[in-house]
Amino acid sequence: MSETLNAQVTDSNSSTPSGGGLDISRIQAILPHRYPFLLLDRVLEVEPKKKIVALKNVTINEPFFAGHFPGTPIMPGVMIVEAMAQAGAVLLLTEIEDRDQKLIFFTGIERARFRRPVVPGDQLRIEVEVLAWRRIAGRMEGKCFVDGKLVTEATLSCAVVDRDRTKASGQNSSREPAE
Repeated sequence: MSETLNAQVTDSNSSTPSGGGLDISRIQAILPHRYPFLLLDRVLEVEPKKKIVALKNVTINEPFFAGHFPGTPIMPGVMIVEAMAQAGAVLLLTEIEDRDQKLIFFTGIERARFRRPVVPGDQLRIEVEVLAWRRIAGRMEGKCFVDGKLVTEATLSCAVVDRDRTKASGQNSSREPAE
């Protein structure tokens, strides 16, 4: 029997997947990202501490298409990698009990390869597998597909930080205007 569970959630008040899918409201309950920077539309499956499969519906309404490239819209590779990072963050945050007090920061990209362009009308299938996971950091391998064809792959690193620490460092870094 596969460890992949059915597309269900533990209960209607929980955003922790018991293995399966998440709709956009459940994704927003886990990730702090919002439009226009939330790059996941649905999670199809979750294997806790191992793998996540998510979808991004790529539409012409995406704000980056206005400048990348007028007349020939192509999803920027960095946005595809960010979508992989967000999928990985959903997977890892579901394993953290006090996730409302944490953020996952994207800390590195290795071996990124962009095989095919992603254009409006494509549905990006994002698959992320955990390579290493500790309470404070993780490493994942991400692959994105359109119509079953590999379009992007990369190894991603991340760090788990306290939200309070990031707020405090932001307040401390503000300076008085120079005279």
